[in-house]
Amino acid sequence: MTQSRVKICGLRHADDAVFAAQAGADAIGLVFYGPSPRSVDIDTAAEIARALPPFVSCVGLFVDATAADIDEILSQVPLSLLQFHGQESAQFCEQFQLPWIKAVRMRDKINLHQQREYYSAAQGLLLDAYKTGVPGGTGDQFDWHRIPNDIAADVVLAGGIHVGNVRQAIQQVKPWAIDVSGGVESHKGVKDRAKIAAFMGQAKPYWSDVSASSSNHNGVKGILND
Repeated sequence: MTQSRVKICGLRHADDAVFAAQAGADAIGLVFYGPSPRSVDIDTAAEIARALPPFVSCVGLFVDATAADIDEILSQVPLSLLQFHGQESAQFCEQFQLPWIKAVRMRDKINLHQQREYYSAAQGLLLDAYKTGVPGGTGDQFDWHRIPNDIAADVVLAGGIHVGNVRQAIQQVKPWAIDVSGGVESHKGVKDRAKIAAFMGQAKPYWSDVSASSSNHNGVKGILND
């Protein structure tokens, strides 16, 4: 099976973020969008970012935030990559001197080649289901056949992905990465470690097993601090 990278989005607690990393997640996402039940404040985000082991990316998600608000967060939270989920222009996204990706909601007749050309400076396009008035995190799945094969390597696939369909998603679309949030929650905004471990077991079947009940999160940092 083709192996894609995995981002677990909407983390709100440092120990859950470390658990996700130990389970094999390549990136975790922090939501800086007040209306979302997964949003975090700056202090919590900074704590989560500091807790992550090496080589795990820390992604900040924004929805039509002002440049001043983003700069304020960047001054306190060491983000690796920015994820824009609103109506941001390419020019706006490019100004922060960090890698970024642009979320594209899969409206009817959307032209992904045009989107890729317009956001050509982005590291990729995150494709999510479209729901009127909701910028993302709907938990809905869209028709993956709408994704052209020639842009799959630039795609972060999101929307309604869970333990029961993540293997199919990877095999069918062959995206660069998978983005999951609600699919690893017990209820909205609350991550479930058993679901995280089960999801990673399907997304990365060759990754070493992680006990969902484990309470020892020392990891690399624990070794370095011994």
